[in-house]
Amino acid sequence: MPTPLPTVPPFEELLAGAHVVSLPMRVKFRGIMERESLLLHGPAGWGEFCPFPEYGDAEASRWLAAAVEAGWHGFPAPLRSVIPVNATVPAVPADRVPDVLARFGRVDAVKVKVAEQGQTLDDDAARLAAVRSALPDAAVRVDANGGWDVPAAVEALTRLAAVGLEYAEQPVPTVEGLAQVRRALREAGTPVLIAADESVRKESDPLRVARAGAADLIVVKVAPLGGVRRALDIVAQAGLPAVVSSALDTSVGIRAGLALAAALPDLPYACGLGTVSLFESDITRDPLVADDGAIRLRDVAADAGLLERYAASAERRDWWLDRLRRVHALLAAH
Repeated sequence: MPTPLPTVPPFEELLAGAHVVSLPMRVKFRGIMERESLLLHGPAGWGEFCPFPEYGDAEASRWLAAAVEAGWHGFPAPLRSVIPVNATVPAVPADRVPDVLARFGRVDAVKVKVAEQGQTLDDDAARLAAVRSALPDAAVRVDANGGWDVPAAVEALTRLAAVGLEYAEQPVPTVEGLAQVRRALREAGTPVLIAADESVRKESDPLRVARAGAADLIVVKVAPLGGVRRALDIVAQAGLPAVVSSALDTSVGIRAGLALAAALPDLPYACGLGTVSLFESDITRDPLVADDGAIRLRDVAADAGLLERYAASAERRDWWLDRLRRVHALLAAH
C-alpha cells in the first residue's frame, strides 16, 4: 500500500499563510518566461504549490499534499547533507549554451532539453555538441518530455548517442513506447539508458514502468508524487535507481527535493535540482543554487520584501486562491 497523503489543515489556515508570486525567467522554459507559484507558510516551515496551469485539480491535489507535508509535517531525517546536482540547458539555440552553463558554476552533469515543438533533430544535435564542447568530461543526459514517437526516438537517440549520453529521459509519452525504445536500442547495441519521468509522476500507477521493464531508472519529483515520504515509498517499491528532479520550483520547492535526495538510501546520479539558476530572482535572499556542483542541505525562508516585489497581479492571485480552494476540498475529502 502507498504511503497515505498527509493530513491537510483547514483551508483558512492555508489561506492565512498564502502568497502568490510571479517570477521572471532568464530563458524560456516549458514555453514560459514567468513562473507563477503559490507559497504556503505553516508551523513546520514553507511549502510550495505550483502545478502548471494546464493540470487538472485531481493531479494538482498531489502537489498540494507535498506543500502541506513541507509546511505542516516536516521532512524525514537526512542520510546525507551534500546533494550533487546537474545543470539544465533549455531548448535554446546552440550559440546560447555557453551563457546558460555559465550561471551554474562548476558542472559535473548536465541535462539538455530536446524534442522541443517547432525544432528539429539538427537543432538538438547542435545543442548537444555545444554542451559537449563546453563540458568534455561532464555526464550528459537528454530530456524529451515525451516529445518523440517510437521511430523518431530510436533515430534521435542513435544519433545523439555519439556525444556520450548518461541516459535519455522520457523519450516517448507512453510506458509501452518506453519499453519499445529501450528494447530497440539494446538490440542495436546503442548504449543509452532510458529514464522514466512523466510515466512515473503522471500515471495513476507510478510502478507500472518498473513492472513493464520500460526503464533503467526513474526520475522522481516530490510535488507530483504527493510529498517526500510518498516518493521514498515509490522508489523503494520500484526497485530501480532514482534521480531526484524539480518541477521548476522556487527555493522552497527545491528544499523539498533536497529532502528527498538526502533521505534516499542510494543516490547514484546527480539530481535535477539546479533550476533556481534559470530564474531572474527567487523568493529568498539566500537561494538554493549549486556551489561547486552541489547544494548543501539547509532550510529556506521566504523573504517578505521579495514576496511583495514579485507578488502576482490581483487577477492571478484570485485564480490561484480559487484553485487552492478547489484542490483543498478534493484533498480534504480523502
